[in-house]
Amino acid sequence: MADLEKIRVTKVEDVTLWQRGIKFEGALHLTQHHFIFSHINQDTATSDPTKPAPKPREIWITYPMISFCTYRPSHPPSRPQPSIRLRCRDFTFISFQFVAENKARDAFETIRNLTCRLGRIEKVYAFSYEAPGPERKINGWTVYNPVAEFRRQGLGEKGKTKAWRISKINAEYNFAPTYPASLVVPASISDNTIKYGGAYRSRSRIPVLSYLHPVNDCSITRSSQPLLGLRGHRSPQDEKLVSAIFSTSKSYSSSSPEPLTSASAGGGQSKVPSSTHTPSLSTKSSSNNLEAIEDATIARARNKGPEYDDEAEDQGPRLYGAQQHNLIVDARPTLNAMAMQAAGMGSENMDHYPFATKAYLGIDNIHVMRESLNKVVDALKDSDVTPLPPNRDALASSGWLKHIANMMDGAALIARQVGIHHSHVLIHCSDGWDRTGQLSALSQLCLDPYYRTIEGFIVLVEKDFVSFGHQFRLRSGFLSSEKWFEVEGESNGGNRSVSGDPPFGGGRGGGNAFGNAYLSAKGFFNKQRPKNDSRENLSAAPLADTDSTASPAGARSGSPANGEMPDGAIPIKVRETCPIFHQFLDATYQLLEQYPTRFEFNERFLRRVFYHLYSCQYGTFLYDNEQQRVEAKISHRTRSVWDYFLSRKEQFTNDKWDGGAVDDNVRGKERLLFPDIKKIKWWHELFGRTDEEMNGPVASKPVNVKAGLGSKASAETVTSAIPPSVSSASSSPAALQNMQQQQENGSPTGKTQRPFSALVRTESALTSVETANTMVAPPVPDASAAPQKESEPEPEAQPDRVTLDPLGAGVEVNGFVSHARANGHAAVNAVNDDGLTKAMMNADLEGNSPLTEKGQTAAAGNNPAMEELQMS
Repeated sequence: MADLEKIRVTKVEDVTLWQRGIKFEGALHLTQHHFIFSHINQDTATSDPTKPAPKPREIWITYPMISFCTYRPSHPPSRPQPSIRLRCRDFTFISFQFVAENKARDAFETIRNLTCRLGRIEKVYAFSYEAPGPERKINGWTVYNPVAEFRRQGLGEKGKTKAWRISKINAEYNFAPTYPASLVVPASISDNTIKYGGAYRSRSRIPVLSYLHPVNDCSITRSSQPLLGLRGHRSPQDEKLVSAIFSTSKSYSSSSPEPLTSASAGGGQSKVPSSTHTPSLSTKSSSNNLEAIEDATIARARNKGPEYDDEAEDQGPRLYGAQQHNLIVDARPTLNAMAMQAAGMGSENMDHYPFATKAYLGIDNIHVMRESLNKVVDALKDSDVTPLPPNRDALASSGWLKHIANMMDGAALIARQVGIHHSHVLIHCSDGWDRTGQLSALSQLCLDPYYRTIEGFIVLVEKDFVSFGHQFRLRSGFLSSEKWFEVEGESNGGNRSVSGDPPFGGGRGGGNAFGNAYLSAKGFFNKQRPKNDSRENLSAAPLADTDSTASPAGARSGSPANGEMPDGAIPIKVRETCPIFHQFLDATYQLLEQYPTRFEFNERFLRRVFYHLYSCQYGTFLYDNEQQRVEAKISHRTRSVWDYFLSRKEQFTNDKWDGGAVDDNVRGKERLLFPDIKKIKWWHELFGRTDEEMNGPVASKPVNVKAGLGSKASAETVTSAIPPSVSSASSSPAALQNMQQQQENGSPTGKTQRPFSALVRTESALTSVETANTMVAPPVPDASAAPQKESEPEPEAQPDRVTLDPLGAGVEVNGFVSHARANGHAAVNAVNDDGLTKAMMNADLEGNSPLTEKGQTAAAGNNPAMEELQMS
């Protein structure tokens, strides 16, 4: 289908946009890359013909920003106006209401055609975007240079470490297609050893340098999981490589650097054989006997061998950092890592790595993270049609903040090992491009003030995500999916998604690890695969601890997870989408909130980086690895996203920044930052909400049971905030009062009546239970309600009533508002749609448990997400 044929309508007049229960009248324009809503601000409108007409305001949204779209046709019985409801990836929730059915259908089909039926990434906006003048003066593609960045860290400098070199074994991307062309490895390790060691790591992603501490020369390296298998395979070459990495600061430090903090180890220098010194940072080593040097390095690391002199080690001052506690960090839960051995993978057997210890961080896989964000969206998804605040109970149960806290806790562990304990850390998860990138980048933010500047943060993202092969295209799903579009009441070509399906795809994570691993192992033993393929086809076990689904056996492309369709188009894999980079930005926001003077960039900088991750306006995030970008010639065909930020640097500069001065003897100026897990909060600006709504204290006043739907005035107030396409004929004030009366007197049909659900069709409003950190006053009994007979207990699935204060003052759901427990943790009993009682919910990470707290309703127009989209 040609691009022009995909556009069935270019402009629709008399369209009503709804957001947060507020409507705007205007026109909808549909172009090749955007749909634009244009409207006149009623506050500036004038009827005076002598005055110039006010300029229309426009809301621009690119098609890849859509995460879920629902078309509601006009059904004959009630004849509501047709509407299109959109959930966007930047958490903008809007609804378009149309006058004519045919115009609404054409608009929906046009949006679907231009969102999920492009077929090729080369058809997105980035390849036709014309940058304005200020952006054309900047070349963001040159901001990151790997050689320059590693030299900044100290490699190759006089008086600094000479333990590393740049290997060109992957110059043509034949060794590890998902790795960058330049790999920094120990200078004592030859490319031949690297070649054989690569066969032991998933997708040949061997341990390579990501960061070298400028003070103590300790390193952060990253890799993928080893291919251990049930037989417990080992690789002497991999063991040599890891041991050489952990030996670099011992073998090559020529002097004792100044202590980092008062907790630093004592300075000094040990007596090391002269044969251990090797050339400085270079692409080749001048040594003619690298294998012998490797063996000597391993012997010293394991305290054995003819060249290791215990007496000489005891003489004189000890080497700075000699009491190292080197660490191998496996980001996965222990059970998941062990279970992956059944699929031919696993985690290091520490008997073969005696020079280090291992730590499992328990960070869940992509399926769990995707489902967690889906639950957050469920708590916000009806914000187009209602001004109600988000469901705090649902937000807490999503586990999102728990995942952010777990990730930041792991990053703090790594930073502490390197910066305080002067030790080396090797990080990996499964394939080493999701959780590994998060931990590596966050720990460097904690360690190095340079990465807290605008330029440094750009270099960090380019290095640890873009260059090291984070799969932006696969995880973000830029080309969308038919599953993310639905027409209410009809099938969608076999891909019909039910109402409430998550915007990032269906499915839930966190299944039985051993059961999933067994299914994976069954395919492993029944199907021959290449020695280095990281996993089998896991379609039978999609919930196993993996970072991606494998390509067909034998595939060795730059994007192994994406198969080519017959016409060259690359299909979207819904179950491979995951908010990995979003989580990293969220964790960075937490550090910025806790240390507001230590970062050059502000919160809006992070929010705009998140926006342009999905806008597809720039080429930086369009591909999965460096090889794909080189082959697509992306730097010549598109603009870098950093052009946008560097040309508007003043807009993203933090006015609280202290200038980045470092003095470990002055409180607040230390080099190291460590997150306070107890202070983690919701990034409310990103979600388009106020801080009070998402992080505010729990209201302590009693629940108002008389200001809800029991009065005509209140019912009319609520109905007026709902677009007619969402409400129905049965949702009139009179009908609502009738339904309420039926509930209070007992349903004649024996079924539960849900008037508010019929009105708004929102789960978040139904479960917005108001409670408190301290004791909550019990509900005031309604004197007008008929008393229940003691001999006639209330049916289990029959709720008492649903009452709502339209202004958000108080909500009672199904008559259940529990008392807070004495220890301050909230306990909520609520009846779900099946009449079953929900389990008791404990406090969140902060201990004060704002699990069900309600914030105040945001003022109209105070939506940061919409603010970013409006253009004068």
